[in-house]
Amino acid sequence: MSAPAQPLRLGIAGLGTVGIGVVKIVQRHAEMLTARTGRPVTITAVSARDRTKNRDADLSAYAWETDPVALATRDDVDVFVELMGGHEGTAKDATIAALNAGKDVVTANKALLAHHGQELAELAEGAGRVIRYEAAVAGGIPVIKSLTEGLAGNAIRRVMGVMNGTCNYILTRMETAGLPYDTVFEEARQLGYLEADPNLDVGGIDAGHKLSILAAIAFGTKVSFDNVVLEGIGCISIDDIRRAADMGYKIKLLGVAQMTGRGLEQRMTPCLVPAASPLGQLQGGTNMVVIEGDSVGQIVLRGAGAGEGPTASAVMGDVLDIARGLRLPTFGQPATSLADPIPAAVSAPAPFYLRLQLVDKPGALAKIASALGDAGVSISRMRQYGHADTTAPVLIVTHKTTRDAIDVAIAALPGTGVVDGAPVALRIEEV
Repeated sequence: MSAPAQPLRLGIAGLGTVGIGVVKIVQRHAEMLTARTGRPVTITAVSARDRTKNRDADLSAYAWETDPVALATRDDVDVFVELMGGHEGTAKDATIAALNAGKDVVTANKALLAHHGQELAELAEGAGRVIRYEAAVAGGIPVIKSLTEGLAGNAIRRVMGVMNGTCNYILTRMETAGLPYDTVFEEARQLGYLEADPNLDVGGIDAGHKLSILAAIAFGTKVSFDNVVLEGIGCISIDDIRRAADMGYKIKLLGVAQMTGRGLEQRMTPCLVPAASPLGQLQGGTNMVVIEGDSVGQIVLRGAGAGEGPTASAVMGDVLDIARGLRLPTFGQPATSLADPIPAAVSAPAPFYLRLQLVDKPGALAKIASALGDAGVSISRMRQYGHADTTAPVLIVTHKTTRDAIDVAIAALPGTGVVDGAPVALRIEEV
């Protein structure tokens, strides 16, 4: 009679929403997890800043470590589960300590991987360990597994998506309630949707971290977050949302990564997408990732991008893969084989949406058209809305052009003497 399988022993650092979600899954589904992996999955020890906090879970059976590094190096821990967050300091130190101590690592920390992914991948693979991080990108959506496993036989053409639920909540709430950005921003803050530093959300940084990780897997390059073009949603007004809707579009904070002849394009910026498209129909805090492969075509992954259950589900998926013996390189191929990406500016032409506040002067529209024409930008549609005192909002949709040409045109507009304030320019993305 064979000996019973040895349990896979977890050490969990970070007992916030996600950490407690993982504890609950292990406690609630112990028999199911054993049946699905062939071995028990147990928790040995935990760590968090405040031991006295009420966390709505029974932690009495687990050893407590004040120092996450001590947790990461315990002899009775097989997998270090890092759920603390932050790309420097304790999270990084404890992850490195765990790998050096011969532990596998499961993390939900997108910032850590975006800033130090190559270093950590080389360390893990050199030590014969694995780093799993499904929960770091798009919450409960299995996009990392899709890219590294299910779509591994495809040359990926493009990855794009809505990867920050807070931004999508703000934009859809503005639209459905007719509320201005500042009002909805404060509402999101009160609801606890925003990071402690809100710019991580509304500035596109959090979503940019995720995009850089997906790009590394999709295109076989080292993670290059510093080369992601970032633009937040703070410039989007309720008028932009209404005007876009008039034309059949929705505004989304959209991440796009693709490899071109010039290099790797990565951008996380507000864009207009067709209202009837899957991305256009995405509501509230939901995430969506669209992957295009040469064999599979386009696939769409949609689901909860945050929250206790979805994110803990992704963490446990990684834990169970380790329990089953599945061991893959961090970014889908050996870290030493990943290429240094050549960053490329967005070169593919696209239509653009322009919103201008036009001074009410004779010939104003002609001057705008001339400035755009001098930059090589042609107008497809133009609408002028009701006056506000001495100015009137003007909406322009261009024919396909480049961002460089748009920037040249915008730089020339103040010289016309008929534009009040800064124009808003948003790419119209074909999805």
